[in-house]
Amino acid sequence: MFDVLNARFTVAGKPLLHSISHTFEQGKVVGLIGHNGSGKSTLIKLLAQQNALSGGDILFDQRPLAQWGHREFARQVAYLPQHLPSADNLTARELIGFGRYPWHGLLGRHTQKDRDAIERAIALTHTHAFADRMVDTLSGGERQRVWLAMLLAQGSRFLLLDEPLAALDIAHQIEVLALTRKLCDELDLGVIIVLHDINMAARYCDELLALHSGRLLAHGTPDELMDAQTLEAIYGLPMQVIDRPGGRSPIAVAH
Repeated sequence: MFDVLNARFTVAGKPLLHSISHTFEQGKVVGLIGHNGSGKSTLIKLLAQQNALSGGDILFDQRPLAQWGHREFARQVAYLPQHLPSADNLTARELIGFGRYPWHGLLGRHTQKDRDAIERAIALTHTHAFADRMVDTLSGGERQRVWLAMLLAQGSRFLLLDEPLAALDIAHQIEVLALTRKLCDELDLGVIIVLHDINMAARYCDELLALHSGRLLAHGTPDELMDAQTLEAIYGLPMQVIDRPGGRSPIAVAH
């Protein structure tokens, strides 16, 4: 698990994250929500060792992140950034294979164990039909499934996903979130995901953390946070919460 202990992050004297504490457990999908600039991506980058803390501490499996080597950490925690690196001239299968880097380095030859992990990731994400196509020919939803497959090939216990739904249409957003939810349940993964759509977050997450101006404003289950007063505090505009047909998670709409 991740234990965040009074974590702070400052750039050029400006605090982007103010003394946040929280525990993230394996086996749950946790959504980070809030307006732009609230600190969601800052927090997930700190968890992913992409930025160094300005104060406080973050522990993974009761060890400070600073004590984890990068490849050792990557065997436990996989990170998908908001702005994905170029995958030009790669097939989907080749990109998925990069997930094995933490186990043998970039120049290491794949063993049977590596090949088995790649095929398992392809099967879990249902990407076999386009595994041998070039990544740049795939639709947005297909590309996101391939990147998820790469993370699964990594064999990590936690997935950190920074706005994986950006630029996807509604059908592909649902497809990617449903797959993420399914993988969490079947593989007992911990998933921490930055989301902008509160209704998507409420539908697919076990727990929500709402950030505002770099501070943790509220946290709890979707049912606990799907409250008009709480949502207005998070997003800064009047919200109405209505019941979703079929008894599933409620829906928030702006007045």
